[in-house]
Amino acid sequence: MNFLLIFAFLFFIGSCLGWCAELLFRRFVSSNNPQRKWINPGFLVGPYLPLYGFGLWGMFVMSCFIMSFETSNIFVNIAMVFVIMAVTMTVIEYIAGLVFVKGMKVKLWDYSREKLNVKGIICPKFTVIWGALGTVYYFTVNTHVIDWVMWLSNHLAFSFFIGMFFGVFATDLGYSLNLSSKIRSFAEEKELVIRYEELKDFIRERREELEEKHRFLLAFHSETPIREHLEKFIERSVEHQKQKLEEAEENIKKRLL
Repeated sequence: MNFLLIFAFLFFIGSCLGWCAELLFRRFVSSNNPQRKWINPGFLVGPYLPLYGFGLWGMFVMSCFIMSFETSNIFVNIAMVFVIMAVTMTVIEYIAGLVFVKGMKVKLWDYSREKLNVKGIICPKFTVIWGALGTVYYFTVNTHVIDWVMWLSNHLAFSFFIGMFFGVFATDLGYSLNLSSKIRSFAEEKELVIRYEELKDFIRERREELEEKHRFLLAFHSETPIREHLEKFIERSVEHQKQKLEEAEENIKKRLL
């Protein structure tokens, strides 16, 4: 079967399932959402996260590679899978993060508070998490993914729906890139990098204050111009930084006393 069709199929599945996983994580687990609201995750409008699409494709390719090097020792196999998956997913995450930070001046995620992080894009903690998830994938999910690919080879008519997905995806990407170009212009002007999810949360809060209509998918759509939201967002960020500095100074003075 055509390599590009397999990639498109896995990208479609991974992107959609990853979006569902992130949606549930932010709703029920994430400490950054104490109000437990439904939050549309990611850079795009629709229900898909490209990072997970590339991730599933990367794990599938690496699984095919690993199969040819399996040994009779299960512990050696687990260690090999863990390392390869951890490195693969970390590289994908780093490249994706770097593209957004350098090219668009936004951070879709921020590991700056994690130990030994690299530019806030990757860190050992999440490398271990990726390795663990990749290992679980290899030993429990990969056989099903192979079955899905085999199913596709016998039902090529489904490629029509994959084409529809990429048509919607391309339209969404164009809309989101147009929005990000406005954010990038502002960020370059102010010489900073915008934390994308924090900005999205801020705009949601401002819409509630202004009693604007709630929008789950079009998170940045507002009656207020995006530049005005960005100005207010930076003002609040500066205020928070000042408060943190003042609290730190007070703590130091208390310790000295």
